[in-house]
Amino acid sequence: MFERPKLGERAILVQAAVGGRLGQDQITEFEELARSAGAQACASIYGSRPAPDARFFIGSGKVEELGLLVREHEAELVLFNHELSPSQERNLERELQCRVLDRTGLILDIFSQRARSFEGKLQVELAQLEHLSTRLVRGWTHLERQKGGIGLRGPGETQLETDRRLLGQRIKQLNRKLEKVRQQREQGRRTRRRAEVPTVSLVGYTNAGKSTLFNHLTESGVYVADQLFATLDPTLRGVDLGEGRRVVLADTVGFVRDLPHELVEAFRSTLQETREAALLLHVVDASDPNRRDRIAQVERVIAEIGAEDVPEIEIFNKIDLMDEQPRLQRDETGRPVRVWVSAADGRGLDLVLQAVSECLDEDICRGRIRLEASEARFRAALYEEGGVATEELDGEGGWLLDVALPKRRFRSLCRREHIDPGRLQVRPCATRDGYLQSRTVA
Repeated sequence: MFERPKLGERAILVQAAVGGRLGQDQITEFEELARSAGAQACASIYGSRPAPDARFFIGSGKVEELGLLVREHEAELVLFNHELSPSQERNLERELQCRVLDRTGLILDIFSQRARSFEGKLQVELAQLEHLSTRLVRGWTHLERQKGGIGLRGPGETQLETDRRLLGQRIKQLNRKLEKVRQQREQGRRTRRRAEVPTVSLVGYTNAGKSTLFNHLTESGVYVADQLFATLDPTLRGVDLGEGRRVVLADTVGFVRDLPHELVEAFRSTLQETREAALLLHVVDASDPNRRDRIAQVERVIAEIGAEDVPEIEIFNKIDLMDEQPRLQRDETGRPVRVWVSAADGRGLDLVLQAVSECLDEDICRGRIRLEASEARFRAALYEEGGVATEELDGEGGWLLDVALPKRRFRSLCRREHIDPGRLQVRPCATRDGYLQSRTVA
């Protein structure tokens, strides 16, 4: 058995279509994945099969061709754009005498490089260990040896069994630590819910421009690069919608075709921000000719994490690469459904905020209420919440107020001041430029 090198970036890429044809977008995406991992692609090999070979995934002829390329380019690594079984990886490494990594292992390696936060590192390590747990038999013959020596002879346990036991213990430790992080995140979500601050989550295919858009909207400095999975750790920032209204914008990890199940499971607590959001902003690379397929891939992951019922607006980004102008598209009911923007130069970002404001307004309680002079404290509370659009005297010492507040907040104030919420006569309120007008109590 060969000795694995500790380092190795010279790679041969293997892309074989099984039961069909590989699209150019799939080929390009895998090349981008290899580049994002830091691999130097020396050569690529392509092929097609009606079904995977049980021993090598590719046929024996392709294995010989691959071996020649490995020796010719002195490659230290072979990357497969497919998911390999543990036995297929072991057989290929024995034949090629170099490391073999499948698509899942490659994505896990990229994630391990990108993780910066404590939670992100825990999630990546958990995903890696769960992936490794099925591959302990691959390549190391010493793992099958019995322990020996004076006082250690007897049935004992193999090195492989020891490693499995230690791996299981580490996975349990990581799950306990991640459970504490999940509880902290849930506490933060409860605090935001009590404060009536909605969360808006950015989702989309990797490298669609989510972090660039996030930086423009929040005036923050999240890392941005033209590579897959440039941003891994979730980031939350407040965004002012105008007139005292704020939301929390969450930048999440980008999705990709055939995202490994281990990652979806490990990042479930992070993706919980998406499931609990009041609104999703689905960022799409409008200049990508395969954008429909990308949208379908993202929607599939959104459904997998249970966020398919969250309202969504599509943000068609990168119009600076097209002959398009910023615009806001609506459905037949007038609800915003798509915004065309350029996060690179900032065009159309005001339309994004307008669309977010309008969609969140659907949960706004609007109407007119008459208050008696004895109910001045409730009037003051409405002003303190910034929920009064206009006010006029009713001629009897009371007030007529046009009110606009989140429904839950309005009902909470009514309960506190013993006001019947049914007194609110639903009607459009006076606003300016689409935003609620309010003023402090004189």
